[in-house]
Amino acid sequence: MHIAIDAFGSDNAPFPEVEGAILAIKENVCDKIYLVGKADILTMELDKFFYDKSKIEVVHASETISMNDAPATVVKKKTDSSLVRAVQLHKEGTVDAVVSAGNTGAVMAASLWGYGRIKNILRPAIATSFPTQSYPEIILDVGANVDCSPENLVQFAKLGSLYYKFFFKTDKPKVALLNIGEEETKGNELTKAAYSKLKEFKDINFVGNIEGKDLLKGIADVVVCDGFVGNVMVKTVEGVAYSIFSIMKEQIKKDWVAVFGTLLSYPVYSYLKRKMNHEEYGGALLVGLNGISIVSHGRSGAKAIKNAVKLASRIASSGFIKHTKEYFERL
Repeated sequence: MHIAIDAFGSDNAPFPEVEGAILAIKENVCDKIYLVGKADILTMELDKFFYDKSKIEVVHASETISMNDAPATVVKKKTDSSLVRAVQLHKEGTVDAVVSAGNTGAVMAASLWGYGRIKNILRPAIATSFPTQSYPEIILDVGANVDCSPENLVQFAKLGSLYYKFFFKTDKPKVALLNIGEEETKGNELTKAAYSKLKEFKDINFVGNIEGKDLLKGIADVVVCDGFVGNVMVKTVEGVAYSIFSIMKEQIKKDWVAVFGTLLSYPVYSYLKRKMNHEEYGGALLVGLNGISIVSHGRSGAKAIKNAVKLASRIASSGFIKHTKEYFERL
């Protein structure tokens, strides 16, 4: 698998992207990586590492896209940006997928322009892997579509089901609708209408509504919601996890008994931190597109970039895009 990395996307670019690419190559995550961005800077950074130089290639791009750039205009105004050039490499067939830790809206816009939607897909969505008490679940949409129709949510359910099936090798993933109650009659007009359509849709294993308090229990494999709810939910959970660890650190510093207890419980704390760490999951997949783009967190470190490359490589080799195209083109 050949993967392109937008080397000037993250908050601390290009250092995490360069080091992440080195880690990915050393761990044989993929066959080759194309680092896209300002060639002189990337070459200088790469020279600090020892690696197989045949497996990393620098592709020059003179422009960068910031978090303040309007997603709708970057494709036309910044045609030589690292993001747009990376997408072009995928469009041309040079690489099998793209990884970027940049502006999420810009990644979606560039990818939509580059690959286009799969036939019969109404709207692409952002699907992220989320930790639970048992196994990861897929949640979508988490930010691409603030306003959705019931038909959008039904398509998200099918896209998420296909994604889970191919990525986690499960025949009938359990699909749930994120709502304010488990009963069919709960929710707003959108969720009630979506529930009725999902209940009748025989191509997915719909198990009903799921409340926010049950998200981390692993009750469902795929959780469907509109982009507004999904984005708020994901960021809230991230914030809660960060706050819990911060509070624990502060309290441990104040009490020598707590320090001793922490040492005894270190394996448990270490496991919990690793499980909740966004870097372990790499990034989110833009589903519904005729190509593969992985969006990583803006504050991603080298480990997160490496895992995003790993995710991109796994998806590219799974047959997910091909099967999704075949399924929706039959509709």
